[in-house]
Amino acid sequence: MGLITQALPAFFNGALITLELTVAGIIIGLVLGVIIALCRISQKPVLSNIARFYVWFFRGSPLMLQIMFIYFALPMISSISIDMLPAGIIALGLNAGAYLAEIIRAAIQSIDKGQMEASRALGMNYAQAMRHVIIPQSYRRLIPPIGNEFVGLLKDSSLVSVMGLTELMRTTTVLSNSSGKAIYYLPCMIFYLALTTIFTVIFSRLEKKYSAYE
Repeated sequence: MGLITQALPAFFNGALITLELTVAGIIIGLVLGVIIALCRISQKPVLSNIARFYVWFFRGSPLMLQIMFIYFALPMISSISIDMLPAGIIALGLNAGAYLAEIIRAAIQSIDKGQMEASRALGMNYAQAMRHVIIPQSYRRLIPPIGNEFVGLLKDSSLVSVMGLTELMRTTTVLSNSSGKAIYYLPCMIFYLALTTIFTVIFSRLEKKYSAYE
């Protein structure tokens, strides 16, 4: 028990980096997700095909491979070199963007087509109708799947440890290897469970809040 108590500061630091990776990754993913989703439903074939390729590529290849490519391979085939934390955030954000794009696209397309027709009848153009009418109505439907994606991304952030970044998983591995004791994986599991539980509750309450206005 004394070993775990002494290691708590390292675990907290690792958890903070895990949270930083997850929050930054989901923000990037949401921005990309909205853009890609709008391109996916665009009537312009070029935009639609680019968006389809993006989703196909990032959903079809392993996240760990994407992380390793950005951090290890990219500097070898180009002059671009990215530090560990930004590389991890970029990889998680790009990957999350592909999944969130499909979530957002489905939510937008679930809105009755009459809403768009009514908006256009009121004199709005396509962009105005999407911004003021369609997308705001999709918010409530987006909360549960975005919450699931956030929790999933939080757990997937452990893959960033392959770069050597001392987030929660890497911290645990280092402590275990240096001491020769596997007991450190127990508090690591507890930290992950605590984080996922906290955010599951937060998103659940957001869903109930917005459901009340439906």
